[in-house]
Amino acid sequence: MERDLSQLRKEFAQRELSEANVDRNPFAQFQRWFDDAVGAHVHLPTAMALATATPTGGPSVRMVLLKGMDNRGFVFFTNFESQKADDLTKNPNASLLFHWGEMERQVRIDGSVERTTREETEQYFKTRPYESQLSAWASKQSTILPSRSELEKRFEEVRVRYPFDEVPPPPFWGGFRVIPIMVEFWQGRENRLHDRIRYRKEVEQWVIERLAP
Repeated sequence: MERDLSQLRKEFAQRELSEANVDRNPFAQFQRWFDDAVGAHVHLPTAMALATATPTGGPSVRMVLLKGMDNRGFVFFTNFESQKADDLTKNPNASLLFHWGEMERQVRIDGSVERTTREETEQYFKTRPYESQLSAWASKQSTILPSRSELEKRFEEVRVRYPFDEVPPPPFWGGFRVIPIMVEFWQGRENRLHDRIRYRKEVEQWVIERLAP
């Protein structure tokens, strides 16, 4: 059934964004906006769309959770046997998108990708709930499952193997860090004249530019 979506509109008028009030460092600016999102009780402020591509350019996108951020980049964790990990191993470039609709804001990040160290993976893995640690072992991510019961069976087998909280991270599981070469901050504005401020890496400096909406 066809539905007319042309009248589903929203006006944006909460805030503004200008070159004069952004931090010169995109990581510091991201932290400022992220803190705003947490303070505003945005639903899952760590949720981000991760776009990858095969070596031949076939695109793929999915939602993942940000689990670390510093001046080196943005970190998430996954099964290294998943489609996204295979894409990133063969074509180590990615894009991220944070959408904080309640604040009429988006942040878009393009960059290269590297794996986190095993030490970083172990440190993060220890912070996961016990059941989440078990699921990392039980799920052969992106492979075909004959049934839900098969997955639950594997989960219980792992629980027997690791009956207490001392669960090591699987050797096929770890983190990726997206190292930005571009970070764009988008603020919704009235009349669709949105504010877009882009940080572009040029040698070792960040160039700040305003883009047309």
